[in-house]
Amino acid sequence: MSIITKEQILDTISKMSVSDVVELISMMEEKFGVSVSDIYKNTATSIPSESIIEEKTEFNVFLKAVGSNKVSVIKSVRSATGLGLKEAKDLVESAPTILKEGLKKEEAESLKKTLEEIGASVEIQ
Repeated sequence: MSIITKEQILDTISKMSVSDVVELISMMEEKFGVSVSDIYKNTATSIPSESIIEEKTEFNVFLKAVGSNKVSVIKSVRSATGLGLKEAKDLVESAPTILKEGLKKEEAESLKKTLEEIGASVEIQ
């Protein structure tokens, strides 16, 4: 029993008329219990298009490292989070850690910039 390759099948189909190809597709749909239109419909809904993908609207500010200016970092974290001195100090000393969650992009970037200017290593997630 010889095995027919995909190339051989394509070569044979390329020699067929359009109506014969349509009939062949119908026969394959019936034999295998599938529908080409269903396959396209499922593919279109399972793969998000660029227009469907939502832009991220909430960001987390992640303190990777405090740097050499720990006191200034603590002051900035206190100001940004509203925490007391002890809580802000504990949070900064627990780096790497998330400082704030669910921020708008502009707020997250502003906090990141402020902390980086005083020597901290910060990432927006």
